Amino acid sequence: MSPRSIYLIVALIGGAVLPVQVALNALLKGYVGQPMQVTFISYVVGSITSLIICFLARYPLPELASLAQTSWWMWVGGCLGTLYVWSTIFATPKIGAALALGLTIAGQMIAALFLDHYGFIGLTKQPASPLRITGVVLVIIGVSLVAAKKL
Repeated sequence: MSPRSIYLIVALIGGAVLPVQVALNALLKGYVGQPMQVTFISYVVGSITSLIICFLARYPLPELASLAQTSWWMWVGGCLGTLYVWSTIFATPKIGAALALGLTIAGQMIAALFLDHYGFIGLTKQPASPLRITGVVLVIIGVSLVAAKKL
C-alpha cells in the first residue's frame, strides 16, 4: 500500500466518524440543554482523550520557546473547531445529519479550494483548475439534491 493510500484511507475514516459524532452530540443535547454546553463537553472529553494518546505514545510536551514563536492567529483553530461542533449540534436536529454534514462538506470544499488556490495559511498552492472547480460544483449539486424535499 502506498503512503498516499494510507493518507486517503485515514481521511476517509476521519470523515466517516463525523456523522456519528454529530448524531451523538445531537442526542446529548437532549439531556444537557444547550448546544454550547454539549460543545464544551465534547472538547473536554476530546482533550482528555488527546492527552491520554499523547501520554501513551510518549509524545513530549511542546517546548515553550517553540510556542512563543507562534503568531496569535495560529491559535484560532480551536475557536473554529468550537464553531464547527456547535453549528452541527445546533442545526442537525432541525435539518438532519445528511444535510448538516453535506452543507459542512460543501463549505469545507469551497473554503479549501480558495485556500489551496492562493496558498493561504502556509498551504502549498494548488491551482483552482476547471476540473477542481467542477468537483466543488458537483458537491454543491449533491448537497442541493440532499436538501430537496421532493423531486
